[in-house]
Amino acid sequence: MADAKVIPFDEERPRRRVAGTRRVRAVPAPAGEEAAAEPAVAEPAGSGSGGAAWDRRIAGGLAFLRRRVTGDYEVDEFGYDKELTDQVLMSMMRPLFDKYFRVEVKGIENIPAEGGALIVANHSGTLPLDGLMMQVAVHDHHPAQRHLRLLAADLVFMLPVVNELARKAGHTLACSEDAQRLLEAGELVGVMPEGFKGIGKPFGDRYKLQRFGRGGFVSTALRAGTPIVPCSIVGAEEIYPMVGNAKTVARLLGIPYFPITPTFPWLGPLGAVPLPTKWTIQFGEPIATDGYPPEAAEDPMLMFNLTDEVREQIQHTLYKLLVQRRSVFF
Repeated sequence: MADAKVIPFDEERPRRRVAGTRRVRAVPAPAGEEAAAEPAVAEPAGSGSGGAAWDRRIAGGLAFLRRRVTGDYEVDEFGYDKELTDQVLMSMMRPLFDKYFRVEVKGIENIPAEGGALIVANHSGTLPLDGLMMQVAVHDHHPAQRHLRLLAADLVFMLPVVNELARKAGHTLACSEDAQRLLEAGELVGVMPEGFKGIGKPFGDRYKLQRFGRGGFVSTALRAGTPIVPCSIVGAEEIYPMVGNAKTVARLLGIPYFPITPTFPWLGPLGAVPLPTKWTIQFGEPIATDGYPPEAAEDPMLMFNLTDEVREQIQHTLYKLLVQRRSVFF
């Protein structure tokens, strides 16, 4: 299979190779393929042209497959493949979002229509499904259908297959350099500062935010001059109730924790199926950072205060959503 052509993230910056990216010569599409690749347009009800619409969908699908085989598609220098994300990865995650977790999205208007912004969310659920659902929420519910570029832990990029899929979906390593470049380029960047402390916490500590680190995300936002949008996610805590942690097994496997839940590992692979909880994702009012001078990013007291402000806003919203929730599952 041919490789994709890489589009540099910023033409004025020196190019750099990043794990998961590939560069090859572009392969021109066969004549007439561009028209075939256009997305199908829904036909008016009763128009009698349903067959033609299906023909266009099939033609578009075949053109998509041809481009993947010939390498006639684009990825940026971080490995992000917009076409694959829109047409395949989002389609795979959407049933979980719409039908299984039945996610309700609130405050989407707080995400800017254009330009960079840092979305900071709580992290939970034993497995990081909350980040993926947040990605779908931004893309499907924002009027501009914006794409969220998530910052992920080193472990994600050490796992085979997962590494490649994460790069294709627009995820990148959780480091200040990459985050700042994305923000300055006008991208939406998502970060979950609790990290493994949040996702692997015991069920008894659900919806209690863990430490937000040293405020590195605030420093990045200050340097880029982009707003910080707090995000609160309710529902993810109960998908895998973590009642125990086999630390010895975790050390042997080289992972932060090995979860014990009411169903895993007792039911084998079936125990890995998440419970169908009802989710709410709420985006809070943005916190502006463009009014601070450049040297503000080096002020530890300011970073502490802004970090605490973001954390308190997320925690307060979590409590409010929990009071409003009728049931874990409905």
